Amino acid sequence: MKPPVWQTVGFYALVAIIVLQAVFPFYYAILTSLEDGQALFEVNYLPKALDLANYRAMLTGGVFGKQILNSVFVATVVVILSLCLAVTAAFALSRIRFRGRGLLLLTVLSVSMFPQIAVLSGLFEVIRFLGLFNSLWSLVFSYMIFTLPFTVWVLTTFMRNLPVEIEEAAIMDGASSLTIIRRVFLPLMWPAMVTTGLLAFIHAWNEFLFALTFMSTDSQRTVPVAIALISGRSEFEIPWGNIMAASVIVTLPLVALVLVFQRKIVSGLTAGAVKG
Repeated sequence: MKPPVWQTVGFYALVAIIVLQAVFPFYYAILTSLEDGQALFEVNYLPKALDLANYRAMLTGGVFGKQILNSVFVATVVVILSLCLAVTAAFALSRIRFRGRGLLLLTVLSVSMFPQIAVLSGLFEVIRFLGLFNSLWSLVFSYMIFTLPFTVWVLTTFMRNLPVEIEEAAIMDGASSLTIIRRVFLPLMWPAMVTTGLLAFIHAWNEFLFALTFMSTDSQRTVPVAIALISGRSEFEIPWGNIMAASVIVTLPLVALVLVFQRKIVSGLTAGAVKG
């Protein structure tokens, strides 16, 4: 039965409103990044000129390019380490029976529930004791405190829903636990790994508090802190064009990753929703 016209119109109108609300801020940021001078303070919704001066200023002047590489390094290492450790932990928590397994899983998840500010002072002392202050490895260490519990929880839930028969067949063929993880489970877990890996990457890419606290020089800072510290010649001359250009540059890699892996993300989010 065909739905009434008003329902169809209402549905597409609602979809248009949601898309407009989600896309318009990013569109206006791009529009602002292409303007300079007094044009920044004029309200317009269509570009009057394609001036890339703000982008050239950010990429060629200062150390913003180095700060982008810092963020890429930190986020990539966090994702790789989190997934490697989470896959092995998920195998143990989902396939090996031992006393206190459920309590251990809840404990792992509860670690990520603490707000960052609550652990900042203690974590700062640990970072200083290890000699990692003003080092990118301090960010890798601190970010994994929050990304690892989430990845372990999601991958454990996903692995529990995989058939036990495939593991038993591998054991009958003489495969070790490491071989089972690498040859049996990894090919089946790509959707969940892409989803959790992307979420861990976004968290590490956008994190601000730890990056502001543990980094003291411009050459070591990551992009969120770099954007926050962009300033003009005086407190009354804020370079909004440069800030918007930097924000667009930083956002584009995340948009590209979501578009490339969107099918895997949907599969990972819906995996395990229905058993059978």
